[in-house]
Amino acid sequence: MAASGLFNIFRVAELRKRLLFSLGMLAVYRLGIFVTTPGVDRRAMQEVVAQGGLFTLLNLFSGGAFEQLSIFALGIMPYVSASIILQLMTVVVPKLEALQKEGEMGRRKITQYTRYLTIVLAGIQGYGIATFLEAQRTESGVMVVADPGWGFRLLTMISLAAGTAFIMWMGEQITERGIGNGISLIIFAGIVARGPSAAVTTWRQMQSSGGSSLSGIGLLVLGAIMIVVIAAIVFVERGQRRIPVQYAKRMVGQQLYGGQSTHLPLKVNTSGVIPPIFASSLLLFPATLAGWFPILSSLSNEVRPGSWIYNTLYVVLIIFFAYFYTAVTFNPVDVADNLKKYGGYIPGIRPGKKTADYIDFVLSRITFGGAIYLAAVCVLPTFITDKFGVSFYFGGTSLLIVVGVALDTVQQIEGHLITRHYEGFTGPRGPRIRGRRLATGTAVNA
Repeated sequence: MAASGLFNIFRVAELRKRLLFSLGMLAVYRLGIFVTTPGVDRRAMQEVVAQGGLFTLLNLFSGGAFEQLSIFALGIMPYVSASIILQLMTVVVPKLEALQKEGEMGRRKITQYTRYLTIVLAGIQGYGIATFLEAQRTESGVMVVADPGWGFRLLTMISLAAGTAFIMWMGEQITERGIGNGISLIIFAGIVARGPSAAVTTWRQMQSSGGSSLSGIGLLVLGAIMIVVIAAIVFVERGQRRIPVQYAKRMVGQQLYGGQSTHLPLKVNTSGVIPPIFASSLLLFPATLAGWFPILSSLSNEVRPGSWIYNTLYVVLIIFFAYFYTAVTFNPVDVADNLKKYGGYIPGIRPGKKTADYIDFVLSRITFGGAIYLAAVCVLPTFITDKFGVSFYFGGTSLLIVVGVALDTVQQIEGHLITRHYEGFTGPRGPRIRGRRLATGTAVNA
């Protein structure tokens, strides 16, 4: 059935065009990875990034663009950060909250603000990267920047901001003219592109390790752990708590509406990959500040990836942001009001405040499980690196993004097939594939 579903993709002309357009945009993105920012020694930059530290996470999300300081080195992360900032500001800024409730026009205005903020963040990050690289050199003494100064800094700021703006445009084009989820697909492509090189590196380590822990059996155990973790991520990302909802019968003219039962789905991991991204960004601040203020180098050494202080803070921040982002994006009071407006109620619970309190209670409990799951997946790479001595960063935010985007993309394609009377990937009687995103902001109505 899955094979017939794949063949059906190419039978639908519109879906085929959307898929080819998306692949073309991703190919352009991968080509841009090899366009280096002027004034940077590519080989020296690769050696500096290989030493680990501050740029490891950026290099992972950019698909290797950062190790040669490509014009796409910042990737789409400034846009993601700007989107998160604007989304959080809608809670505290009444004007933005009003715009969000204005429908399509309000969302377009917020999107425009997000673009402006993206350019500002990219410029600031570009300046910070330029000043940091001016002091970097390889172990052999080769400088990363041959001609430091304000000319290099301004050129780097413009190049990186322009690269980010172009990626942002490509992501929006994939969303509008492709198969959707443009920003997520670009991040997905960057992470997946690092997979083959990481696998080759691990294989070479096993061949040259001799009697180390990365033997043939160790490699099999590592592969089994990867499969189990991926299966666990798929299971939890699709997991949801269904609250039963009953709708009362009501007369509209001569017609009788309502009376049926449905459910309100609450995701186990409502916050998605936002908590790990926020936590990683905050924990990178000490290293960033140490590059500008050498007096903070001792703090940077204490809060370095892999240390027990880093892992402890990482887990605490992930749990905190899981609850915080869930509270920002899901409002039980609004859901309860929508249920009451459409004549819906939860059996055994009074409409209104009691319903909101009940939904908040259930959401708080499942969010705790989702936060623990996120923390476990994100600290897994540390233990795997220590145990097997692998050099690639398996798991964490990258694996969550890859699996989640894959589920979303398959759901988008299956939706196109079903609306055109084709079978989905699981056949006519198979279950529908669910992505990560559900309509959590509004209640299910009759």
